[in-house]
Amino acid sequence: MISGGLAAVLLAGCGSEDQIWPFESKDTMVVGMSDGILATDPAAGYDPGSWLLFNNVFQSLLSFPPGSSIPVPEAADECGFSDGSKTYTCTLRDGLKFSNGHSLTSADVKYSFDRAIKINDPAGPAPLLSTISSISTPDDKTVVFRLKVPDATFPSKIASGAGSIVDRRVYPKDSLLKGGKTVGSGPYKLDSIDKSEAEFSVYSGYHGTAEVKNSGVTMKLFQGDQQALKTALEKGDVDIAYRGLTAKTIAALDTSPSAEKDGLDVVQGNSAEVQHMVFNVSDPVVGKLAVRKAIAYLVDRYALVSKVYQSTATPLYSIVPVGITGHGNSFFNTYGDSPQPQKAKDVLRESGITDKVRITLWSTPSRYGPATDDELQTIADQLNESGLFDASMRSVPFNEYEKGIAEGKYGVYVKGWVPDYPDPDNFTQPFFGKGNVLSNNYENNDITKQIIPQTSSMTDRSNTRTPFIKLQDIVARQLPLLPLWQGKQYAVAKDNIRGLQNCLDTSTVFRFWELSSAD
Repeated sequence: MISGGLAAVLLAGCGSEDQIWPFESKDTMVVGMSDGILATDPAAGYDPGSWLLFNNVFQSLLSFPPGSSIPVPEAADECGFSDGSKTYTCTLRDGLKFSNGHSLTSADVKYSFDRAIKINDPAGPAPLLSTISSISTPDDKTVVFRLKVPDATFPSKIASGAGSIVDRRVYPKDSLLKGGKTVGSGPYKLDSIDKSEAEFSVYSGYHGTAEVKNSGVTMKLFQGDQQALKTALEKGDVDIAYRGLTAKTIAALDTSPSAEKDGLDVVQGNSAEVQHMVFNVSDPVVGKLAVRKAIAYLVDRYALVSKVYQSTATPLYSIVPVGITGHGNSFFNTYGDSPQPQKAKDVLRESGITDKVRITLWSTPSRYGPATDDELQTIADQLNESGLFDASMRSVPFNEYEKGIAEGKYGVYVKGWVPDYPDPDNFTQPFFGKGNVLSNNYENNDITKQIIPQTSSMTDRSNTRTPFIKLQDIVARQLPLLPLWQGKQYAVAKDNIRGLQNCLDTSTVFRFWELSSAD
């Protein structure tokens, strides 16, 4: 980042010229995943499959380069803050056009954001845009966002799928575009889509930072059928299995001589996906801090990730995961990295608790994967082995699970989190205060009224490390949640596939354009 004339930070583009890339490769990539694509309109989608589509078909003002958590200009030529991080101004590249030939101007950018906020679809990204107060367009190339409060994370938010730019002449102002149609300005066009398959071709009129290395992508959608995805990979019906293989399958393929013989490679990348055990602090049992501390002393994360997840995840001792600014080890420092039954016993006895603590751990594999029940049962067994707990696991469908949490019926339950953007704010702000995603009745004014507002105004995100460590120290002491594991990203591919490593990082952007094959 360089200083600029907006009395703020300016983000310079990756190159000095707009680029229209030649597409010499004739290779069409076939990618399989067990997810579906739930939405084709950026005002509605907030799931991994939909954002995969958005990131490849639509442009945002900024984007995340491979391996980086710092957004750079994409449809924009430059962007920067002014007015104490309350005004964000972007200037567009020259020559931007949608795939239907319409010019992309600042009016389309304003329309896209105003539209997503107005529609406010329950499954849409509007919450990420909540700090926008108003948007103005002084000319066709300039867009000015005025924010309600200082929000240094705003560039990261609009670099995500939430920042997708649509054609104002095509997308209805008050409703979603029907029929699975899309008009974007990204590197690819969506040619067709149904429940089982989506076809993408290269958009030759694209102007931006992506260098396309294939002639198109076919997505095979297995709608949760993990075995069918595995079979398709083994039969050669897909070149790449991206999402949905079980931990057991990945571990087996990674060590299998037959996988090597069949020409399959397991490619590992970084991930910021995390999972926490959440405590309802108003619950009559785990509402007692001593009970929560005893659990924290007894959970064996290493046994958990090796037994249940076949080492496709790593133990997590932080709310902010490894690879994200502000990562620390507050829970490691407070409770150690291995079970300490004597300390668990001491903290219970000091609190006057002498009987076995009866608790239920609630799970929902339909949301967090088939291993979730095994995970929660393993934790219950660990607690029971101490002789201090009488713990059991109960599994319910997701709708019942969410209702039970909202009604305060569950004392201990699991929550997974895949970030919207790779910034510590996205691992903290949604978890604390009223209306948080955990629904565990925990509030802390030091966090919500001091640390989060303070860090939200820091445009140099490296400076947020100290306050975010302080936040994690508070949470480790008060234990409204207990971090369990951080995932790894995996894809399994034919051994002639190239570029996968650039698709598997903490930004969670799967970049079609990086994929190619070597003959």
